[in-house]
Amino acid sequence: MDRGLHKVIIVTRKTRLEELKRKFNTVEQARFYVEHLGADFGDYLLEDQNYHHALIMVTTAAEQMARVQVIPREYIANMIFGENDVVITVGQDGLVANVMKYLKGQPLIGVNPDPARWNGQLLPFTPADVHTLLPEVLAGSHHEKTITMAKAESKDGQILYAANDFFLGICDHRSARYDIMYRGKREVQSSSGVIISTGLGMSGWHRSVMTQLRGLSKCFGLGCLQEPDYRWDERTLHFSVREPFPSCSTGTEIVYGELSQHEELIFRSNMAEDGILFSDGIAEDAIEFNSGMEIKISVAKRQGRLVI
Repeated sequence: MDRGLHKVIIVTRKTRLEELKRKFNTVEQARFYVEHLGADFGDYLLEDQNYHHALIMVTTAAEQMARVQVIPREYIANMIFGENDVVITVGQDGLVANVMKYLKGQPLIGVNPDPARWNGQLLPFTPADVHTLLPEVLAGSHHEKTITMAKAESKDGQILYAANDFFLGICDHRSARYDIMYRGKREVQSSSGVIISTGLGMSGWHRSVMTQLRGLSKCFGLGCLQEPDYRWDERTLHFSVREPFPSCSTGTEIVYGELSQHEELIFRSNMAEDGILFSDGIAEDAIEFNSGMEIKISVAKRQGRLVI
């Protein structure tokens, strides 16, 4: 195999120890801080050791077959991926979603760096698997799942994609104020924000909303609510309004719904400042949602390709 014909992008994330070192400058100062609070600093060291051992294994295997570029997650929004690149994430499930939304059909391999620590629903491979898996992916003979993504487009032409979910609102505990338009109905709302989820994202942020709903249902004697199973490739989105507040000027009729691939969910901001729409938990890459800004949410034509 001519390694010069192929390129592999490996995306990394910082461990807890690296985050502490960035904050406290040295490992010794980080250790003092953690142990002073009574926590086990040894677990931070073990996690960091396991992660970097996994990263070395993945990188070494990939370098035997392709040109390799290693980039941290925080630079992914500015990365230009080649049409034939193969992408490997070494981290938790969230890293897979963080990266997938920036891809345009390139295959994505999720590697679990620490299976004893992370369940890894989107991480079917260990570092040791890369040596035998990567040749199949480079040859196009691998198996994969298609992932439906969501698309947000603002009135001024900004576009953002989501592999898991969008959040629209304010990034603190204040209420967001906006108009929502769904299937010919319009409503002025005040809420803690709106979550719009893909099939993949229904096991993420959406699950926490539904867990609260099931708990309330039991408390009020309404029985146990059962949700259907959601397919990752299903061409639909689901939205839920968090803590909608009824008043003389705001309504609470449009609080949950489904979007088919031919529908749009439209929002218009009634906030002077601090309104935001971001996807997959990355608030740094966002669309401002202030004073009259309109944003349309729909099923994206772009789809993710997750190697299985």
